[in-house]
Amino acid sequence: MSVRLAEAPLIRALPLFKEMSEASFAGMMEASLLQRFPARADIIREGEMPDFLYIVIEGAIDLFATRDGEESTIDILYPVSTFILAAVMRDEPYLKSARTLVPSQLLMVPSQVVRDAFNRDSAFARAIVSELAARYRGVTRVLRNDRMLSSAERLANWILNSARRSGSNEFELPLEKRKLASYLGMTPESYSRGMTALEQHGVRSHGATITVTDPARLKEFARPALGEDS
Repeated sequence: MSVRLAEAPLIRALPLFKEMSEASFAGMMEASLLQRFPARADIIREGEMPDFLYIVIEGAIDLFATRDGEESTIDILYPVSTFILAAVMRDEPYLKSARTLVPSQLLMVPSQVVRDAFNRDSAFARAIVSELAARYRGVTRVLRNDRMLSSAERLANWILNSARRSGSNEFELPLEKRKLASYLGMTPESYSRGMTALEQHGVRSHGATITVTDPARLKEFARPALGEDS
């Protein structure tokens, strides 16, 4: 559905939009959609051209790539995050697919509207550059962790970040263990071994439920990278 007047202030407060001009924002919202999707709904497919910029307002998104019928999770996004911004700005095909992990609400801004606003609204252009820079730093952080941390340390960092995001030391896994292992650069077997190893560092798991019983001890083991321990 189109963005309703009552919803506009919530969207206006998002980092991507809060500094842009009133005229640019109003025009963008007139062309945008605020859509709810059920869990496991396919949103985009790699190789397609970008019709919209997507912004996660509620829920969680699995970004993944496929090769020979096998899927590999590249990223998991939570509110408030954009995805496929680079493809939109360059008007190039998606390099990954996306589906919802849980019921989600997405703001969908037409790609051409985003590019037009970038060209005429300097505040929005600065916000786009900031968002792209943040995504670049996120990718660099993941690569750094892949090169410098053991699989158990990567798992520990992911658990710490997930507990912080949920606001609780107990949370549910957002996706299958097999896909989480893929996201963390682990095999299912090494994921199981890593979870067992973390029991002595303040983590308990039961089915899809993860409990951090000793956050300080887990953080000491994980040695979070810069920007991950705030």
